[in-house]
Amino acid sequence: MSVAELKEKHAAATATVNSLRERLKQRRQLLLDTDVATYTKNQGRSPVNFSATDLVCCRTLQGHTGKVYALDWTPEKNWIVSASQDGRLIVWNALTSQKTHAIKLQCPWVMTCAFAPNGQSVACGGLDSACSVYTLSSQSDRDGNIPVSRILTGHKGYISCCQYVPDQETRLITSSGDQTCVLWDVTTGQRISIFGGEFPSGHTADVLSLSISSTNPNMFVSGSCDSTVRLWDLRIASRAVRTYHGHDGDVNAVRFFPDGLRFGSGSDDGTCRLFDMRTGHQLQVYARPDRNDDEIPTVTSVAFSISGRLMFAGYSNGDCYVWDTLIAEVVQNLGTLQNSHEGRISCLGLSGDGSALCTGSYDKNLKIWAFGGQRKVI
Repeated sequence: MSVAELKEKHAAATATVNSLRERLKQRRQLLLDTDVATYTKNQGRSPVNFSATDLVCCRTLQGHTGKVYALDWTPEKNWIVSASQDGRLIVWNALTSQKTHAIKLQCPWVMTCAFAPNGQSVACGGLDSACSVYTLSSQSDRDGNIPVSRILTGHKGYISCCQYVPDQETRLITSSGDQTCVLWDVTTGQRISIFGGEFPSGHTADVLSLSISSTNPNMFVSGSCDSTVRLWDLRIASRAVRTYHGHDGDVNAVRFFPDGLRFGSGSDDGTCRLFDMRTGHQLQVYARPDRNDDEIPTVTSVAFSISGRLMFAGYSNGDCYVWDTLIAEVVQNLGTLQNSHEGRISCLGLSGDGSALCTGSYDKNLKIWAFGGQRKVI
């Protein structure tokens, strides 16, 4: 078969796939008679009323000499761990802005970091295809560096995201550019389960993000460059429980809704979306009001307030939108406030008690935002 014939067959197959996708989209629309925002407005609900002083930057954490790629809060304490292009993990006291640990990594190309549930250790991973675990109480070496406690190897691609299973210091899940997610036993360093890969229901491109349900730790979702989000059960690694469609670009971020029955996602297509985990339906699309198809800022990260009424979304142009999840309206843009970041928002996360938001940026800084300048939960 000639090259011209192969190109013709490929073009025909692509057209068929696109046609099927459009038909699926139309069928889904027929099944959805409304969305969250339309229903809420019909019920007479109004958006959350935010003024410019309701959510303010109360601290700037300075210390990294490279772009900040990832951050994570301890579940209970006011500690933050951040990972940067400078090849270091820094553990911060969010109340005092002091650094409690600065860990020089064996591989400087780090992309993700996570605190263990007990706050005693941190994990990180990146382009070395390994996940390294550091015990914060370990004795430092002569140069003041903390040695690696455990290195989890087995992925055949970069580590894009890592997260500990809630309340389990010995269980960790990683996502990778090898199109799989892996559940690890941190104590032994062994793989317990592999999600995807040779299984037909797995992702067909790099996996970029994951989120574990806090209400049911056996369930987690993963976002991928194949434009889908997939739901997995730790007890059934052989197949994805469900696949969620809707995005038109890489899914850079996923985060479970506080009730564990829904989850949010952010994508290169510039939108955030809210999905129902049980039905597979897309409940709401959060598209920027200034959307311009010629240049759409990508969504890099998402997080929900404790109540779920607010969704925080970081964008590649430095914006950080606060969305009213019910009305699907932007109630505040942190990127326009005083002391906002001067570069791409790469990561964000809410404190365990829901009273503060931390954002990380390519401007090398992290910022802590609080409601009215005080630690108030919404």
